[in-house]
Amino acid sequence: MRNFIIYTTLVIFLFACAESGEKTGKDLLKQDKEGTKKAPKSSALSKEVLSDIMKSIPLPIEILFLIKELSVPYEKKVLSNADDFSKYNNNYKQSVNLGIYSTDLGYANIYGQTQDALNYLTAVKGMADGLKIGEHFDFNTIKKLAGSKEKDNFEKLLLETNKNLENINEHLQEKGRPDLTILILTAGWVEALYLTCEIAKKKPDPLLSNRIGDQKIVLDQLLLLLSFYDDNSNIKSLIEQLNRLQKMYENVKITIKTKEASVKTSGDVIEVGGESESIIEFTSKDLDNILGISKEIRNKMAE
Repeated sequence: MRNFIIYTTLVIFLFACAESGEKTGKDLLKQDKEGTKKAPKSSALSKEVLSDIMKSIPLPIEILFLIKELSVPYEKKVLSNADDFSKYNNNYKQSVNLGIYSTDLGYANIYGQTQDALNYLTAVKGMADGLKIGEHFDFNTIKKLAGSKEKDNFEKLLLETNKNLENINEHLQEKGRPDLTILILTAGWVEALYLTCEIAKKKPDPLLSNRIGDQKIVLDQLLLLLSFYDDNSNIKSLIEQLNRLQKMYENVKITIKTKEASVKTSGDVIEVGGESESIIEFTSKDLDNILGISKEIRNKMAE
């Protein structure tokens, strides 16, 4: 686990702020579930609302760790080309490829592929510099810690990356660019989904299938966030592509099964407990469809 925080720093900084709004993150997610994803343009995303929604979205690093734990071999050929970073020269391309490279960096780190990780770190730095947030990453220190085998390396890396994260958040808040942070998150998620589908195709596993299936919920949340910025032609195009992916997810059924609740009393305190589980219906055809569309979206981003 010693190197994964590098990736987390690059993708977690999605808690940027916009102008104040009235709805909470939970309100908007409930609205989304009721089928009214599109929020009025007059209702801007506040810092608190965006943070609420972001916290509900799991980081791609989680599924990457699952892949490693299943003893699936490292697959370098499915990763994006780190050498291409210099060709991305606008905010949209730099944002989405920062997300892609961050996921690939996390994947290489988890598998201990030091040289690949360093190549992706260079690509990430190039994208961050292009977005004018590179000054908020202490790449020299992170690079040194990433290659260190010291016992307390993980704790040092955690502290350093948290400091970087705070600086990035402050900068993004000052600049008022939540659209860029959402693009970084979305692209990182697309890359992780694509990698997982590729691996699940080669080595089927029920755990991977379930993780791919439950990304249906995450996709809905990402589309909700992107809908606030669809006056941007690039984001509008991305939404259209993700809508195709959402269409592929229509056949994936997720049922929440709640087990019998238990009640415990302690003095004047009453605790009601219970467990629930998600039952996901996911077929090999669903995998083929989701793999095909996610690959198209990812390749489009990396053009």
